[in-house]
Amino acid sequence: MRLTEVRTVLLTGPCTGDPWLSVFKQSRSAALIEVRTGTGETGLGETYAGYFFPESVPLIVEYLRPILLAAEDFEPGGLDVRGLVARMRTCFQFWGRVGLGAAVLAGIEAALWDLAGKLAGLPVHRLLAESAPAELPAYATGGPSPWPVDDLLRKVEFYRGLGFEAVKLSSGYLDSATRSERDCTVATEVDKLERLRAEFGTDLGILLDGHMGHREGESRWDVAAALPVLRALAGYNLIFFEEPLPYDDPSGYAVLHAAGPIPIAGGEQLTSDAEFAVFAFGVAQPDAAWLGIDAFTRVAARFPRVAPHAWSAGVGVMQNVHAAFGVPNTLIVELPPAAGPLHTELWTLETRGGRVVRPDEPGLGVHLPPGVEERYPFRPGAEEFSSVPGKLMRS
Repeated sequence: MRLTEVRTVLLTGPCTGDPWLSVFKQSRSAALIEVRTGTGETGLGETYAGYFFPESVPLIVEYLRPILLAAEDFEPGGLDVRGLVARMRTCFQFWGRVGLGAAVLAGIEAALWDLAGKLAGLPVHRLLAESAPAELPAYATGGPSPWPVDDLLRKVEFYRGLGFEAVKLSSGYLDSATRSERDCTVATEVDKLERLRAEFGTDLGILLDGHMGHREGESRWDVAAALPVLRALAGYNLIFFEEPLPYDDPSGYAVLHAAGPIPIAGGEQLTSDAEFAVFAFGVAQPDAAWLGIDAFTRVAARFPRVAPHAWSAGVGVMQNVHAAFGVPNTLIVELPPAAGPLHTELWTLETRGGRVVRPDEPGLGVHLPPGVEERYPFRPGAEEFSSVPGKLMRS
């Protein structure tokens, strides 16, 4: 048996079925990579790079494709995923060790894991670890905290109605009418948590996200700005506070982690386990569709707890779900609430009572159904980016 085909599939479709998120972003793009053997078996993976720069993905896949097609014959159940990934990484180590090349390689690696699991008759998490729990806690990733506060309360109630027992919200507020931001301060966050706890009690799991990985100007925090907010929120039993600082300040993360009022989380922009090594996180957030499934497991070994970042389409989410079940220290799993068709038509995902059920279908439990490429043809310009002058956010 050998690999005979490697191709990229670019799709654009509705971003989400969540009315609280679709008001801000209606469309998304996804970049999938499919590998195929000469006898027709396939593997499917996704790179999160397709959400940001989809046009780049086919170029890198084509650059690496000859390595896969030249790989030695293998027996069913004997596909050497790690060896092939190491071979590809060596080929582009000067320009792809981190960043875009590494992110695209994560999608190719996932396709190989999916194929390996199907050939072995095992779910990918069983290729990573001999056992896994039956379920893991999950949270609804809710994006902006809408203003006025009554909108925020309705938004959280919507997620509770979907069965979620935990929700992640942005720090600060985003005005529902004007889309203008109200910056995060001690006063705004304390008031927010007071209202949430008064409305939903102590059983609701709450996570906050500073989104400082892409901030600039006056809204960009340093330790002096972040620490008072974290200390003020210490009594509200947050699961964690995500990205309180930009990623060019690892020493600042160490200060916040040592201060310890709230678990500090981060890592969604990091594309290698080596990058994670310079950060102090109470909860690491590797994204298996960004740095790879195998690197995810190495990150998990460095930190006391992990909570996968997962905002890709359905294939990438399943990569993170399997990685989460493949390590022993997963705290909680991020899931897109009211997921759109680029999730639901691609994945096999089961949730129960605010928890994600262990996927036991061979491979990743993902598929490319007939007609999906015709239903959701790629449309340039639907990528995600941080809004700056000269870039107009499209729907």
